[in-house]
Amino acid sequence: MQQAQRFSVATPATGIAPVRILMPSPIGPLGVELRSTAVTRVVIDPAAPERATFTPLQEMRGGELLDEVCGRLAEYFAGARRKLDIEWNLGPSGCTGLARRVLKEVAKIPYGKTRTFEGIADATGRSEALPQVLAALLTNPIPIVIACHRVIAADGGLGGYVAGVERKSWLLAAESSPRLEP
Repeated sequence: MQQAQRFSVATPATGIAPVRILMPSPIGPLGVELRSTAVTRVVIDPAAPERATFTPLQEMRGGELLDEVCGRLAEYFAGARRKLDIEWNLGPSGCTGLARRVLKEVAKIPYGKTRTFEGIADATGRSEALPQVLAALLTNPIPIVIACHRVIAADGGLGGYVAGVERKSWLLAAESSPRLEP
C-alpha cells in the first residue's frame, strides 16, 4: 500500500504540485486534480494507465480542503447538495479563448436546469461557432464541477458528453429527481 500523501507539495519549478485523488461515484471513479485551493481537472472513470496516476481517496491523509471537495462531490451525487461551491481553475488545462467563455457560461446553469448548445453559443457572442462550442463541451477538463451535462440539443436530445451519453443521462435524471431536504 502506498504511503499516505500530503495534500499539497511545494516545488520550486511549479509552485504547487497537483494532488490527484481517485474517489468513488455512482457514475464511475472520479479522478480529481487539485492545485492550491482549486479543482483543475476531473476525469470520469479514467482508463487504467491514467487511473494509476491518481491516489485512491482512502490512501490520502485528509486535509480540510480535500475533505471539503470530496465531501461536496459525494453530497452532490447523493442528492443532498445542489450547488457544489467548489473553486475551479481552467488555467492548468490550457483552456483559452472561446472554450473558456463557453465553460464560464455553462457554469452559470443552475442545478436541475438545462440550456441548449445553440443558447450557449449565442451567450458567448459566437452563434456561428456551434462546432467550437460543442468541441469545448466535449473536452471540458472539469465536468461535474462545470456541469456541461446540463447542455442539450435544441430538439431535447442529449447530444454528446465528455464521459458518454449514459452518464449524461444519469446526471440529468439525478438532478430532476425529487430529493428529500434535510
